[in-house]
Amino acid sequence: MSMLTHGLERPFDWAKRPARISNEHKAQLKRVALRALTVLSMGGLLAAVIALKTAIYVWHLHA
Repeated sequence: MSMLTHGLERPFDWAKRPARISNEHKAQLKRVALRALTVLSMGGLLAAVIALKTAIYVWHLHA
């Protein structure tokens, strides 16, 4: 049975190492994340405007 779990019993060496990410790389990742968040927010805003215009149109159609 120990043959099956031998790979799981070893310590995780990668967890002991500190992360080696440069400040430039961190800044680049932050910019990419901020741009992605901006695009998603604008997409959500566009969807909300379309839904509002549709609701107003349907409301006036049935009135």
